[in-house]
Formats: sequence, structure tokens, C-alpha cells
Amino acid sequence: MEDVSSSVYRHMCKYVVGTENHVKTIRLINTVCDNLSSDDIKVIITSGSFGEGLQMLGSDLDLMFVLKDIEVHDNRTPIVFSRSKTNFTMMTEGTKPGFVMLQLIGSPHPLFCKKCRMGNYLSNVLFKQTFLNELGPFVHGPCISDIHGRYDMAPSLHSKYWFKPASGWVVRSNNAWPYENTKQMIIDHGVLFVPIGAKGSPHEEFEWRISFSVAEKLLIYTFSQSQLLCYALMKILLKDVINTDSRCTDLLCSYYLKTIIFWISEELQPSVWTPDNLIPCFMRCFLRLIYCVQYQVCPHYFIPENNLFENKIEGLDRTNLIDTLRVLFSYGWRCMFFSKQISHVSFLPCNIQNDHSIFYYEDINKLLNSNVIIRVGSVSGKYNNFSRAVHNVMSYNSKKLKYLYTYFMSVMCNKHCQSVYLSSTINNKNQYKQYKTCLSYLLMNINHDTVSGWLILASFFYKENQYTKSLLIISYALSKCTPEKLFRGAELSVMQRLIVKWYSVQKQGVVHSLKKLLVDYVIFKTSTFIPMELLIEKIIFAIPPVVYAHFLSFLCHYHLNNVPELRNSLQDLQLTIDEDYFIGEDVIVRSTSYYCLGTALQLMGDKLSAKQAFTETVNLLNSFPLLIRRLKRLSIIAFW
Repeated sequence: MEDVSSSVYRHMCKYVVGTENHVKTIRLINTVCDNLSSDDIKVIITSGSFGEGLQMLGSDLDLMFVLKDIEVHDNRTPIVFSRSKTNFTMMTEGTKPGFVMLQLIGSPHPLFCKKCRMGNYLSNVLFKQTFLNELGPFVHGPCISDIHGRYDMAPSLHSKYWFKPASGWVVRSNNAWPYENTKQMIIDHGVLFVPIGAKGSPHEEFEWRISFSVAEKLLIYTFSQSQLLCYALMKILLKDVINTDSRCTDLLCSYYLKTIIFWISEELQPSVWTPDNLIPCFMRCFLRLIYCVQYQVCPHYFIPENNLFENKIEGLDRTNLIDTLRVLFSYGWRCMFFSKQISHVSFLPCNIQNDHSIFYYEDINKLLNSNVIIRVGSVSGKYNNFSRAVHNVMSYNSKKLKYLYTYFMSVMCNKHCQSVYLSSTINNKNQYKQYKTCLSYLLMNINHDTVSGWLILASFFYKENQYTKSLLIISYALSKCTPEKLFRGAELSVMQRLIVKWYSVQKQGVVHSLKKLLVDYVIFKTSTFIPMELLIEKIIFAIPPVVYAHFLSFLCHYHLNNVPELRNSLQDLQLTIDEDYFIGEDVIVRSTSYYCLGTALQLMGDKLSAKQAFTETVNLLNSFPLLIRRLKRLSIIAFW
């Protein structure tokens, strides 16, 4: 069993979860992203599996944003009022354990409260509706979700007071886990409230669920790699095996599994969680899951009075689920073979020590195919966040943190410089100063991937009618778009693995390697740099890098009246799309390739070919009617 456990451990590290160093890198990136995304209005917290450092196949990105101008108090502590903040007190009378009602005490602004129980209480329904927008138009439980199902945003409130019904947790465990310093950090943070009530409650609209998301993340941060892999195996078992049985789909959720592994971690000594003991630990968790379903009891880890299985999984559903679980359990540890993620594991005896050169390129590949890119892209380009990044670069002693903040400074400069408006109505002195400021940000924006920052710089010179400078930068950018480079969403080739392994031997960090090796999309967001010919305003617009390079080259030659070079650029643009060169599978991004091609063809006067390209744009966007309506409003494609 030791050899089997070791083989599974190695397979999980290499192909599924990543090495211990990889998990730490994701957590560190999330910490930096959260810090740089927060501002005077809100605090951003990356939560869910990804926030815990796990890259689970197909999982979305879970974010919480905690409003800073609202405070929630308990009914035991004297309240110190602030004129600038709204104050609520939590009421637990008549609510299910784990839920509260928030009664308004005072507010400088009108709020989304209704009369209930002789007082004003905050409505979770009205609260969520205020955050709905085009990018997040759907309510999903306590969250706001995007149209693609890629992320959930949970608007939340904070109380710095530890929740009284959870006070028993503080003194309950006499074992070595959780550690005392972790407990104190959790208590000092307090609790969060998310806008959803207990289903079927008479006051469901006014109830808010207590969220221990931060506490749970801190607990998982204390897990050994074996504990984390056991948790990942349980999640894989649920998603890839249990939920594929049509009789059991959606009866269980991953939160139940997290709760179970917390309880078992409290019962066992940390020394039990070793690589060669991974399978026995996994089977113990699996057996506990069967017990919980059979007896319909799964006590909340912090509030045991809250039975997560109360009035759930009953009747035929419970019978079917128990039957499925018992059949799977009869296979023993081999039940994991029903998951495609695990099925090709080799059970040869192996050395479980992490060989950096073996695992490094797998970690790179996971970063390219994970929520890391999305999370990095969500960092705000506001000047205050940029200043905070500069301060942290100067303050931290850790080289890894210094480099991470430098990396994110480039991301923020990319966004910040795009919002700078170069006005032609101001005097020459101020215009020159504005030009130099914008250019300085642009020169700092070239450090988060290989090519996109250079193409944003080329766009800047194009908008300034400096076409020759733009063409020089485009030529340099294209020279960096070579086949051995990495591209998001694409599996690494043999050549790419050798390149990445070389970076490993040179002991380059993962993020530093991405800066040198990653060819990423050119993303415009309410940008002053996007070519006027595209007629796109106030919209996020992502274009494949080589596509944009040839399109921008076409525009420069068009304005310079260089007809032979103009035709060459158009031909290169068409060839890039035909050969799917650095374009990827994202349909929206693929559609922008045809949109650029249609624009170039229309400028050439080839309306028939332009119409075909624009039609392909619409065909790719059939699932996104909002984007189609926006595009059809543009005069450039009015002939559709």
C-alpha cells in the first residue's frame, strides 16, 4: 500500500494538483492580487478551491468583495458609531444555526432595508440586485455570476467580532491541529456574511449566512501536501465519479467534503498525513462520507448545531446515493480509476522526492491552463494600487514578493496607461508632459508577458500618427512570437518542455518564466489606444497577438500608402487566421480575429470578402447575443 500511495501522491503532484511549491505560488499570487485589487471601498478575497491553492479541472473562479463602509456588530459589544459608515447588528433569534438577520442601527445613506419584526432589516435580495451588470447578469445563490460561468462574485459584509455560536470551536480541539496561532488569526479576523437565507425560512429574504471562508482558507493553508491531495481526491471523486451517476447528480457538494476532512484532521495527529499513508487517509474520509449520508448528519465544522444534511438527501435520492457510494467503496482505493484524471496513474515504485526539473514544466502548464491568468487580469489599474505595489516592492525583503509585485506593476501599468486621455486641446507644454507620462507607463507595461505590452506600445505610436515607430515595434514583437513560446490554454509541446526545463535548471521562478515565455492576448479595456478603425468603445476587447500585430502593421502601411507592404500585411493576417497561429480556442477571441480581418478587407474596398469575415464573427458569437447586438450597432458592419 505504501508504494501505491506514493505513486498516487506523485501522480497527483505532477498532473492534477501541482507540487507543493506550485500550490504556494498560486496562494502567493492570490494574496498579491487581493492586495492590489482592494481599495477604499472594498476588500477582495479569492476564495473557493483556487483561493485554497488548488487547480481543479473545470472549476470556476470564486471571489468575495467585502464592503468596507458597512460594519456588523454583535449584541454584546458597545458600538462606536462612525458618520461615514452604516451599522448593523446581528440578530439570531428565530433563525437556523449559521444564519443571522441584520438589523439597521444607523446609516448615512439610503439602504436596501425593509420593515420586519418591528425593525429595519437588510434584504439579501435587494442587496444582490444592486451588483447585477452586463458582465455579471445572473444571481447564483449568494453570488453574482458571469454569462460564461467562469467566475462567481459574492458581495459580503464583515464583522470583526467572532460569532458567539462558534465559540465552542475555540476550545473544542485538544489535538495538535488546528494550531493555536492559526486559531488566533481566525478569531482576530472575525466572520463574513453572504446574502442568502435558509431555504424555506419564513424570513428567508432577510437572513444572511455566516461565511467562514477566510477561516477555512487559513485552515487549509496549514494542510500538509498529503492532506491537500486527500482533499483533492475527494473532490475529484465527487465531480468525476459520483456526479456522473444521473441518480446522484448535485446531491452532494464539495463543501460537505471540506467539512468532513476538517473533522478528520482534528481527530488525527498531523504525523499521520504522510505520502505513503495517502490511500488509507482517503478511504477513511470516504467511509465518513458514507456514514454522514446514511445517518443524515454532517455537522458544520464551526457550528456543529448546524446539520448541513438537515432536510436534504431524503427518500429515493438518499437510497440511490448510498447505493452508489457503497458500490464505489467496494472497489477500495481503485474507485478513483473511474476518474479520467487519475485513471492513467502508474503504480511502479517511485521516489516521491520532488525532482524540480521533472515537475517544473507541469507547474508552468497548470498556470497557463488555470484561473491564474484570469485572476491576474482582474487586477485594477488604478493609480492608488500602483502606488501600493511600488511601496511593497520597496518594503519587502523577500525576493519572491518583490518580483511578484514588480510583475503586477507591469499588469497595472498596462491598464492604467490605456485610460490616459491624450488631449489635443491643451497647450503644448502640458500635452508634452502628458505624452511623456503615458509613455513612461507604457515602457513599464512590457514585463508581464513576452509580447502584449510591446503591441500596446505600438498602438500608442499608431494613435500618435508615428507609424514608422509603430512598425519597428511591431517587427520586434513578431520576432518574439516563435513556436517554442507558451500560449494560454495550449498544451506544452516537446520543444516547449525542453525550453521550460532549461529555465528550471537556471532556477528561474515560475512567474519570471511566464514573463519570458508567455505570448498572451492583447487586451483593450475602455482604451484610448485601440485603433479608431475598429470602432470599439467602452468594451473589453481581446485580440490574438500575431493577429493584432499584422492588423496594426496593415493600418500603418495603409496610412503611409505603402501598397506592397499593405498587401503583405493583409496576406500575413489571413494566413495567421487560417493556420490558427497563437489564436487559441476561446470563441470570443477567435471572433475578434475575423473582425480585424473584415475591417482590413473593407478598408481595401473588398466588401464581399469583408462581409464573409464579419459573418464568421457573428457565427462564432451565436451564444453571446449581447456582443452581437453591440457589433451590429457599429456602422462598419451595418450591411449585415
